[in-house]
Amino acid sequence: MRSILLPTLPVARVQVLRVLVYAFVVLDILTLSGDVIALAGNSDFYTPLLLARILHVPAVTPLVAQLLRAVILVACVAAVAGWKPRISGTVVAIAFWAWMFYSQGYGYVAHDHMALMVAVAVLPTVATPSAPRPAGPVDSAGHADPVGPADYTDPAAGGAPLDEARSEAAGWALRCIQLAVVATYFFSIVPKILYTESLAAWGNSAILTWASLRRGSLLAHWLVEHTPWVFVPAQWGGLALESLSPVVLFLRGRALYIAIALYMSFHLATLVLLGIHFLPTVICWAAFLPLERWRQLGRGRRAPRTPRAPRTPRAL
Repeated sequence: MRSILLPTLPVARVQVLRVLVYAFVVLDILTLSGDVIALAGNSDFYTPLLLARILHVPAVTPLVAQLLRAVILVACVAAVAGWKPRISGTVVAIAFWAWMFYSQGYGYVAHDHMALMVAVAVLPTVATPSAPRPAGPVDSAGHADPVGPADYTDPAAGGAPLDEARSEAAGWALRCIQLAVVATYFFSIVPKILYTESLAAWGNSAILTWASLRRGSLLAHWLVEHTPWVFVPAQWGGLALESLSPVVLFLRGRALYIAIALYMSFHLATLVLLGIHFLPTVICWAAFLPLERWRQLGRGRRAPRTPRAPRTPRAL
């Protein structure tokens, strides 16, 4: 059980994920959840969520909304730049959660943000390995030969290179995000059962046809007119992806990549047909990927070339 909830995973994976998540948070508050600015001042329509009621979060005012957005933007930039990631990440977590309380507190709750909110909450819990860069041996001229990246070690990881440092803290944070991603799909089954009394009733209904007519694209309208039989199988396919989503937690290698491709194809289809994107959840799927390889690849490209030894002149 410990290996499932607290796997030992690369810290570099968390460092790359931080950049992706915090960069997306900037995009999110400026576009997807940017309605907080417009909602400010409409306190009569404020219906706080349960946690917001427990914390007694008041309705947002125009000044608070502007200040909150500024704090999130500055903290995200600092976190992406690597400035004290635990401090800047904590500021992002507190401010972004407050922002989402307001965004979701006016009658509409977008569950596609759940994994993103979990991500900003757990990423600051992972310490970034740091150690002074040691100098190599001194040459005959008295100049120190700097040690290469492979020798830059983290004492807390038993002397392992920083790019190879692993910890249970990193594994716990990544697992929390993975669980939130899976829960986004799995628990979406609950309202389907509540509204239709059974998954079979929902799977055989005309809900997707109705959605395509109400908000669908030209392609969706064309499918309704010419191939209406595709919608019921598509609904059952979506139910299968949602019901089987916990299996993803136990997949590895090629099987995991195939599963991720299936979920990405599902979101691409809903985007093309219905204009539903689920981008906050899509970004958090990165927690399943070996992101540390991108970091290692970048370091490899920046590594200086080893100078060639002078060629020995041929004897005549």
